[in-house]
Amino acid sequence: MERAVYERMAAIDGEHWWFAARRQILTDLIRRLDLPQSPRILEVGAGTGSNLEMLKGFGRVDAIEPDDPARALASRRSGIDVMGGMLPDGVKLEDGAYDLIVLLDVLEHIPDDEGTLKALRSKLAPGGRLMVSVPASPWMWSAHDVAHHHQRRYTAAGLEKVFRAAGYRTAYRSHFNTLLFPLIAAARLAGKLTKREGGDDAIPPKPLNGLLKTIFGAERHAIGRASLPFGVSLALVAVPTTR
Repeated sequence: MERAVYERMAAIDGEHWWFAARRQILTDLIRRLDLPQSPRILEVGAGTGSNLEMLKGFGRVDAIEPDDPARALASRRSGIDVMGGMLPDGVKLEDGAYDLIVLLDVLEHIPDDEGTLKALRSKLAPGGRLMVSVPASPWMWSAHDVAHHHQRRYTAAGLEKVFRAAGYRTAYRSHFNTLLFPLIAAARLAGKLTKREGGDDAIPPKPLNGLLKTIFGAERHAIGRASLPFGVSLALVAVPTTR
């Protein structure tokens, strides 16, 4: 991503409704995975470190971030010595080490998504799981995706196909950001019609920001228990089928 995007994310990721509610949802999803006691967790693509404190609540956390300034900030914020390098071939990781590997809105940035998933498969401990969140609905592609250097948005079937090809089976899959889907879809379509450029991640006024956080965050009660049929994003938990 461009430097300005990283800097903007670091400035807003504590308060912005999308980041805050997404952390709530992913926290509850991880809780429902029934991880072993004191699990080892790896975050791939830690960015500026907005998820690391949440992940530290579950176990011992390692992290990878290829962007040097973002990695330095993530390390300062979290106290974790975040590793550098780029998957699938540029990072040395211990085989069989991790009970959970997460890529949280990261896979869509990686040109070789299948190769990356294959490279991570052997790093999972027996019974380990890999969890991703990605942007859904390719028809929603907009200036926001361009500004964030996305390679793609995924359909549910397309995401599962990549995982199968990489040697995984799906344990759980659901759309999320469903309640706000009509509003966000309308905003993205309006942006296309007006040829708006750049992302759409400015923090709204405080009352609206709080309302959007409450609405989006309410989905945490469903994620991990049910599969929502549509939404702005997808979450998928997978386990290896081959070694």
